Amino acid sequence: MKLNIFKKIGFFVLVILLLSACNFSESSDGDSSKKAGGEGKKVLNLSLENDIPDLNQVTTTDGISFDILNNVMEGLYRLDEDDAPQPAMAKSVDISEDKLTYTFHLRDGIKWSNGEAVTAHDFVYSWLRALHPDTSGSYSFIIADYIKGAEEYANGEGKQEDVAIKANDDKTLVVELNEPTPYFLGLTAFATYFPLNEKFINSVGDEFGLNHESILYNGPFVLTEYDQAMGVKMERNDHYWDTDNLKVDEVSMKVIKEKSTELNLYESGELDRITLSANDVNEFKDHEEFSTETEFTSWYLQFNLGKAPFDNKNIRKAFQLAYNPETLATNVLNNGSEPAYSLIPPEMQGVGDKSFRELAGEVIAPDYDQAKEYLEKGLDEIGGKLPEIEVLTADDTVAKDAATFIQSQIKENLNIDISIVTKPYSGRLDAMREDDYQFAISKWGADYNDAMTYLDLWVGDPIAPFRGNYHNPDYMNLVYQAKEEKDEQKRIDLLMKAERILLEEDSVLGPLYYQGSAYLQKPNIDNFVSHPYGARLDLKYVIVNE
Repeated sequence: MKLNIFKKIGFFVLVILLLSACNFSESSDGDSSKKAGGEGKKVLNLSLENDIPDLNQVTTTDGISFDILNNVMEGLYRLDEDDAPQPAMAKSVDISEDKLTYTFHLRDGIKWSNGEAVTAHDFVYSWLRALHPDTSGSYSFIIADYIKGAEEYANGEGKQEDVAIKANDDKTLVVELNEPTPYFLGLTAFATYFPLNEKFINSVGDEFGLNHESILYNGPFVLTEYDQAMGVKMERNDHYWDTDNLKVDEVSMKVIKEKSTELNLYESGELDRITLSANDVNEFKDHEEFSTETEFTSWYLQFNLGKAPFDNKNIRKAFQLAYNPETLATNVLNNGSEPAYSLIPPEMQGVGDKSFRELAGEVIAPDYDQAKEYLEKGLDEIGGKLPEIEVLTADDTVAKDAATFIQSQIKENLNIDISIVTKPYSGRLDAMREDDYQFAISKWGADYNDAMTYLDLWVGDPIAPFRGNYHNPDYMNLVYQAKEEKDEQKRIDLLMKAERILLEEDSVLGPLYYQGSAYLQKPNIDNFVSHPYGARLDLKYVIVNE
């Protein structure tokens, strides 16, 4: 498991260049607990698998940005080490008997990183900003779908004063919901629900979120460096209400897209925890620093129904059945990921002691002969000839491996040549939003522990290129009915029907795998928390030992 001398020579040249480019000062003694922080400081060194798209909590949509924001910001509640929501900015909540009114009581002494008090008005301002058509982003739905009057306001059809988010005083926030929502406290731990300071936002204007000085923090850490392509540095937030219980003083998170580079940095002591590529799992699986974890993240092919040839359902079905997720998960990724034959992950909550997947069963199974039949039907319908086909993917190792696998399987099983278009992670997201793709390797990580976190993404109202330009009124009605249904079994039945329409009838997606990761972690790191849903990374609880 040790690098040979020639790899080491080349590697140390690479490290020097990388650290210079990042402008992250590091010592080279291999003791990560003292690097970049001086004697006695507890420092954690991590990596990011891709560039950082957007640290504006109102507009961001990606997991990398959420991971960073979750550690420098905080909502009314925060997920604990066991993934359960616990009081954070709020010290308590009163919930009405009908489960529709939540009265949050804020802690005493909570402050922004500039020393100003965090108040209930900061939550009102932030949530309304996330809803307003002029300032909202793609995540406005995560508030609009639940709070009374919010959807109408977000659609430009209602008044701000009719949105049921009220600050009775600086310490009391009252929220009214449309329907009983058992996971609402968990939602308040999500980035879109974090507070914002109106005075600060007005002072930085359009610069908000673009650099570390244009963000005001209320979480465990503050950013001291931020470069979208290179990474971030964090330091303990002395104004954080629970700062005395933090066990880390500084965190460095470098953007490192290549797994081989990441492994070399880990072996040299420059990183404290990394995920492994498939090629390295077998070598390290018996090592004492090796482990695996899973999360509620589904990877899939997103077909663009607005672009040829995937405007044809039979051709979508052909591609959907022409590859084997088991081979991808086991032989290509080899990192603890599970093959996906549906959209909703296996452990996601269903009804009672049954998961959604146990209740619904699997939806799609590979069938190469049937794929060829669908291809023939599709070709007849479009005039007998396919256009040139490209698959869009991000430029990290895992996404590229998945794209290469699909390229190979489509050639082998359908005799179709496809080319791969590789972009930085944020570039891949932009291309999909701008409708500049035919189909793409994409993923969605659950925001909360319920199938709705996936299924309401494709309601197609309004139609979104990012979701494949899909719109089906039958699908949309099932999702809307489920949102209003109070009987849990009936609600899950509606969602199961919706999933089958999305995958089986309309073939909007091609399931690939449920994300797992094999990782190495230094033995002096304890209590490293990675949530399966919501913002994954939570460094509030991590311990760096001597």
